[in-house]
Amino acid sequence: MNPKKLGFGLMRLPLLNPEDDGSIDLKTLEQMVDTFLERGFTYFDTAWMYCGGKSEEAAGKALVARHPRDSFTLTTKLPSYMLKKEEDREWLFNEQLKRTGAGYFDYYWLHNVNAESVVTFDKLHCWDFIREKKEAGLVRHIGFSYHDGPELLDRLLSEHPEVEYVQLQLNYLDWESLGVQSRACYEVCVKHGKPVIVMEPVKGGNLAKVPADLETLFKLREPELSASSWAIRFAATHENVFMVLSGMSNMEQLLDNTGYMQDFRPLNEEEMVFMQTAADILRRNIAIACTGCSYCTVKCPKKIAIPNYFSLYNAEMLIPEDRRPTHGGYYQRLTLRFGKASDCIKCGQCETMCPQHLPIRKNLELVAKAFE
Repeated sequence: MNPKKLGFGLMRLPLLNPEDDGSIDLKTLEQMVDTFLERGFTYFDTAWMYCGGKSEEAAGKALVARHPRDSFTLTTKLPSYMLKKEEDREWLFNEQLKRTGAGYFDYYWLHNVNAESVVTFDKLHCWDFIREKKEAGLVRHIGFSYHDGPELLDRLLSEHPEVEYVQLQLNYLDWESLGVQSRACYEVCVKHGKPVIVMEPVKGGNLAKVPADLETLFKLREPELSASSWAIRFAATHENVFMVLSGMSNMEQLLDNTGYMQDFRPLNEEEMVFMQTAADILRRNIAIACTGCSYCTVKCPKKIAIPNYFSLYNAEMLIPEDRRPTHGGYYQRLTLRFGKASDCIKCGQCETMCPQHLPIRKNLELVAKAFE
């Protein structure tokens, strides 16, 4: 196993246009990839849907085409929402090989496994498909990324012992969350002896820009370390965690993360207890715990920019009420290209896709009230 536990999540990349997830700043990304590798880190994670469908192609250009194939490891995933028949598995996989130019994938996952998507994966024999790709040498390790409760996870790992890894959302805010259940899911993986790859350790940036009172507590303990360092080290401290992914969108974030993870120091027992105090403080400050993954937008019939609107709303709620609104202009500009929050028809498809189990429809009502 790679002793360096930090992986480069290619979901939140540097953009030329902040309002266009697909406008990847390739030159900056190339510099970030080069620096990441120079500092001894090798793990890269992408997926079909990331960055408006442009992430795999960007990985091909910034990483695969510019570095020896044996100098890095690359992960991508099979998306359930693109699968209508068994034949779709093969063309999707081949298209991913074409997009990345990788020749093979070091790790290949079933993407966003949950109670809904597992029906598709089972029906179309996707578990057999990824196993066969491994046997053919086109995939070296197989597993799945997971967004559901511990009961289903326990059943799946019992039914599919061939799975080698599980990718879980794990961070100190969700560790005891009744919705995400990070701890309970982690313990299921330990029970089955499956190493964990951590996603959302900084919860879409919510754990990087923390309230002032929590920032002060972090600085009192480690003046030179960032708030995000506490989140990533919390995840990496767990013994059964193989890799912690960080979605880095600029060089500053990459230099920060690789700086403290080059010689990773696990949190001690007292620091781990303190992280639950930090979680309690955060819960009092975040209005909508959205990570910005954009899964919710895939099926939205009204093309509502849900994560963008929630981000604006969270930022707005941190401002004293007598100084609002300050984010209304950003909201209005987005509505020129996307559906408004009030355009929501309450179909609920977004909520079936949300890894955070958020009441998206109700939250869109809050956004509409704040900005419309």
